[in-house]
Amino acid sequence: MKNKFLNKLKKEEKLGLVEPSEDICSSYSKKSVNCLKSAKLLLKNNLYENSISMSYYAMYNLLLALLFRVGIKCENHGGSILLLKLLFEKNELYKQISDAKKERIDKQYYVTSEKDEITKEVAEELLNNAEDFVLN
Repeated sequence: MKNKFLNKLKKEEKLGLVEPSEDICSSYSKKSVNCLKSAKLLLKNNLYENSISMSYYAMYNLLLALLFRVGIKCENHGGSILLLKLLFEKNELYKQISDAKKERIDKQYYVTSEKDEITKEVAEELLNNAEDFVLN
C-alpha cells in the first residue's frame, strides 16, 4: 500500500529525485524557525488553533529541508512524512509529525465544541513536540 501511494506520487510528478540543494534546505529551515516562533506567539496570545497549525508547519518545513538536502522533492504532506519513516527510520519523529498533521487538519478544517482548555493543552503539547522535532 505504501509503495503504491509513493508510485502514484512519482507518476504524478509530485515525488522525485532532484539535485541536492543547500540553498533550498536553508530556506525551508528558516521557514521552520519562523513557524516555531509564530506558534509560540500564537499560543501566548490564546490563539490555540493557529498555534497548532504553526507547530505542524515548523516540523513539516524542516522535513522538506531534510528531503531537499538529500535530493528528494515531494509535494505531498503524507508522502513526505512517509519518507521520513521509510528512508530515515525515524519512527518517533514520524509519530510526532503524523499526530501534528492530524491535529492541524482537525483544527483547521473542522469546528469542534471542545473547550479552550483542551485546545490549549493540545497546542502546548504540539509546540513541545515541534521543538523536540526541530532539535532531532
